[in-house]
Amino acid sequence: MSVLNGKKILLGVSGGIAAYKTASLVRLFIKAGAHVQVIMTPASKDFVTPLTLSTLSKNPVHSNFFNQDDEDAVWNNHVELGLWADLMLIAPATANTLSKMATGNSDNLLIAAYLSAKCPVYFAPAMDLDMYKHPSTISSFNTLKQFGNIMIPAESGELASGLSGEGRMAEPENIIAFLEADLESKLPLKGKKILITAGPTYEAIDPVRFIGNHSSGKMGFDIANEAANLGAEVVLVSGPTHYKAKNASIKVVNVISAQDMYEACHEYFNDVDAAIAAAAVADYRPKEVALQKIKKNAAEFSIELEKTKDILSSLGAIKKNQFLVGFALETENEIENAKLKIQKKNLDLIVLNSLQDEGAGFKKETNKVTFIDKDFKIEPMELKAKEFVAQDILNKVILHFSKL
Repeated sequence: MSVLNGKKILLGVSGGIAAYKTASLVRLFIKAGAHVQVIMTPASKDFVTPLTLSTLSKNPVHSNFFNQDDEDAVWNNHVELGLWADLMLIAPATANTLSKMATGNSDNLLIAAYLSAKCPVYFAPAMDLDMYKHPSTISSFNTLKQFGNIMIPAESGELASGLSGEGRMAEPENIIAFLEADLESKLPLKGKKILITAGPTYEAIDPVRFIGNHSSGKMGFDIANEAANLGAEVVLVSGPTHYKAKNASIKVVNVISAQDMYEACHEYFNDVDAAIAAAAVADYRPKEVALQKIKKNAAEFSIELEKTKDILSSLGAIKKNQFLVGFALETENEIENAKLKIQKKNLDLIVLNSLQDEGAGFKKETNKVTFIDKDFKIEPMELKAKEFVAQDILNKVILHFSKL
């Protein structure tokens, strides 16, 4: 899956012959899973039509500060456009547009949105050889890079003038590759390997029946997806659930029982940098499993149970430098019980859930957690969607590695 998947991209198109390539560029962004809005300078419409880019981006194309054809003259809010984007790309970036960017000459909607953008800004120059080498253009390059903007170098080849040399806008495929490589290199968990557990376990009674719990697996899958989006190599060990990993890079190991999960976790644990145990693992299992379906004959029926292996404790006992995160779902004496688990299981951080909190627990879209670290620092969080709780958890992991 591309790192551009889900990204909001604001594409600025200025008036150069290379503007015709933006149709392919928009198509590649959409194919990568990005959301695209386009701003065109008035001059760029001579090289590619707004209808083409609107159709490909599935969004209206913006060009002027207000829509002149509308009776109500609706204002195109450049501030909203600039703040909407996760990244802004100006391609082609002509010498004229680069100069305006460098000097803040905000005489069109594209430059106004650029000056309002809070996201990373990339620019792909496109002009003839002599213009590309001119001191004023080089000055614009240097100024924009000093501002923190990122230049996608022009390529060499045949130019519109008939000359051959440097100044040709990078091909759309190369722009995509440049963006992906740059974004991936800046991901905070790039180079880290994380083991995550999710879902319930099912402990067989006979070939038909099992002992389980109400865990849906959503919390663990949200953590795994967010970790992968942040650049981590993720191994997700999951009990039975209907959830699927959204990021194709995640290695999913499907298991059924607590013993299955124990073996899978120990297979991968020594090679990871962190482990987050979000699964709701059964504490007990039937001591004997019937080989055939048990018939409903007696009025009463009892099952002898035995303890399952404590996966988190076993990982804590063998951990070296791994950052180990556990979950605790409590109904009483929550803080005290969570602190005991930290000590007993050799954890670095515990994520405490309480069934007393409305909106938290199994089969919910939201969760309300309290973080407690190994020094017993307590940090209660607000009720949030589980996707945002996953972000909070991984921010703790990122903070840990930033201190090393």
